[in-house]
Amino acid sequence: MASIIQHSDTYPIYFGPFIKKRLILNSYSNNLKKENLNYNIPNKGNFLIVSRWGETLDLAMAILNEGHAVKMYIEDKPSREIGYGFVQKVKDWKTHIDWADLIIFDYTGYGKICTELRALGKLVLGGTQYTDQLELDRDFGQSQLKKHGVKILPSKEFMNFQDAIEFVKANPNAYVIKPSGETQEYKQLLFVGSDDEGLDVIRVLKAYEQSWGNHFGNFQLQRKVKGVEVSVSAYFNGKEFIYPINITFEHKKLFPKELGVSTGEMGSSMFWTKDSPIFDATLKKFESSLALEGFIGQLDINCIVNGNGIYPLEFTSRFGYPQLFIQRAGILEPIGNMFYKLASGQCFKINTRKGFQVGAYMLVPPFPFEDKKTFQLFSKDSVVVFKKEMKEGVHPMHLKKVNDEWLITGNTGIALLVTGTGLTMKDAQKMMQNRMSNIIINNVYYRTDIGDRWADDFDRLWSWGLL
Repeated sequence: MASIIQHSDTYPIYFGPFIKKRLILNSYSNNLKKENLNYNIPNKGNFLIVSRWGETLDLAMAILNEGHAVKMYIEDKPSREIGYGFVQKVKDWKTHIDWADLIIFDYTGYGKICTELRALGKLVLGGTQYTDQLELDRDFGQSQLKKHGVKILPSKEFMNFQDAIEFVKANPNAYVIKPSGETQEYKQLLFVGSDDEGLDVIRVLKAYEQSWGNHFGNFQLQRKVKGVEVSVSAYFNGKEFIYPINITFEHKKLFPKELGVSTGEMGSSMFWTKDSPIFDATLKKFESSLALEGFIGQLDINCIVNGNGIYPLEFTSRFGYPQLFIQRAGILEPIGNMFYKLASGQCFKINTRKGFQVGAYMLVPPFPFEDKKTFQLFSKDSVVVFKKEMKEGVHPMHLKKVNDEWLITGNTGIALLVTGTGLTMKDAQKMMQNRMSNIIINNVYYRTDIGDRWADDFDRLWSWGLL
């Protein structure tokens, strides 16, 4: 489940070498003795959140509201105003390591530093270099699936457009163009072909060659297959997966009925389950490898499934956005305590809500594109107005608080994520829509059909024995 944040190429994907130059672990290692660490859940613990884009503001607020102390650092400079007035912000997360009982890294690229901190005895929720590579290097992710005995779709990686065009001409079929590395953050570049001869893919590749030249980076062509798109995810405590499992249905296109550009995500519907044939056929097979790595966090795999089988598409080895916030609507225990138990390697069952959860982004220009001038003219410092003072199920995204008013900040136009829950999907949708109708934001737009696919998806998944 990819992030929908668009960004410049000034921020490197892998932060290991970047941070190593600035972080001298010996400066604080003498204060970290494993035998002195207390892994009991503190009534008021200290949580340090290291965020790439500020997307975990809502998580920081939730932990703060549970009575814990929270400090938040944002790596991306244009996003650093996010969270002001809501939580305590820090300029250098490394100076607060000793203070923290638990450090949460909310994105890929921090795997090396997470491993180093764990080796020093710190409790850390975040990836490893291996899980970072599962997500960021599509070819590596597919090779690992094959290594673990998971059936995959035919795919091929390319470094230039001409080679890809010649490949499609020689092997006519329907393909999906998937950017890799840093370029994959530009979700509008992902293209799903529909022509069985691949002619539409060839036209798009030629257009990308004209507009991007040699700056596109490597990308993957993957054989397209029809079916239900579904992701399965679970939390891992360093040794094993924690149950229940989360099943998510993403809605990626900008407009209802899956029209318009790909955004990464506009909203999702989901439910929790104690078992899943899709999970058993994919993520479960990675349990021993993840334990060997000491991974602590959430691992998600997006798949296309049909009557012929389960076909994994891509990994997300971190929190998914907005998946995390919709999950919170279905988790019935304090999220801070849950993450503390996870990071300290405890085996437990997550207390979850029965039924369904659904959530949709409320957005303003220029989303899903980058346009600083448009953001400044139409969206910067716009006020989020509530008709009635009811904020349950309303998750602040790229906001700051001034004089108790919620103002839009950052640079992408992601204002809120609004959730709803219910024993049926329609009940969850109705709750979400009622909450959204209580909110006024100038120039706002959002999808009104999140969850509508469920009736059809359910019938097909049930008939294939995948529920």
